[in-house]
Amino acid sequence: MSEHIVKSFGEELDALAAECARMGGLAEAQAADAIAAVVKANPKLAAEVVARDARLDVLEADIERRAIRLIALRQPMANDLRRTVAAMKIASNLERCGDLAKNIAKRSLIIADAGPMPALARPIERMGKLVLGRLKEVLDAYAGHDLERARAVWSRDDEVDEHYNSLFRELLTYMMGDPRTIEPCAHLLFVAKNLERIGDHATNIAEIVHYEITGEALNANRPKADRLEPEEGP
Repeated sequence: MSEHIVKSFGEELDALAAECARMGGLAEAQAADAIAAVVKANPKLAAEVVARDARLDVLEADIERRAIRLIALRQPMANDLRRTVAAMKIASNLERCGDLAKNIAKRSLIIADAGPMPALARPIERMGKLVLGRLKEVLDAYAGHDLERARAVWSRDDEVDEHYNSLFRELLTYMMGDPRTIEPCAHLLFVAKNLERIGDHATNIAEIVHYEITGEALNANRPKADRLEPEEGP
């Protein structure tokens, strides 16, 4: 293989990774704005989040198309193949994060109709900061090929579960104390479940980054806290 072809292939891989990182920034912004829409009871911001979701769908499809083309035409091996597949798999997880952010934004529109309830929004804000921090950290790990940072995100997966359990109990306390809070709290529980799932996708990405760098899967069971309720349906 000539030096020119090798250089061109390397540039294509770098461009694919850069596009995936750009998608990560957009997914992170979507999640942050969706949380802000809930906390600030901001229907306009929520509507913007819903409208912007299509951008992530387009980016995921483009990254998948480019990755498949690279595999078909370049037939990459070893590390190059892992980089190509990692970009495609990370894009899929990011697209799902965007869908979850859109779900949160839609819930916020319903919650806003109940009027300002800052006490109910505070636990969502706390959990949102935790999940956003986890997502940013794993995207930084991907961009910087930082194995230790990816492992750190993976090893703290149970923190999000524990936070969700705490929030679950807190919202139930509000619901039992004041029947007027039952409907908004029920929607906030779904918001919290979506945040917990974004945290799971961040952990998925950490596993992908680990495999991309080392060629080895993280075979240990994820550190998970017991959940207080059954999984939400698809």
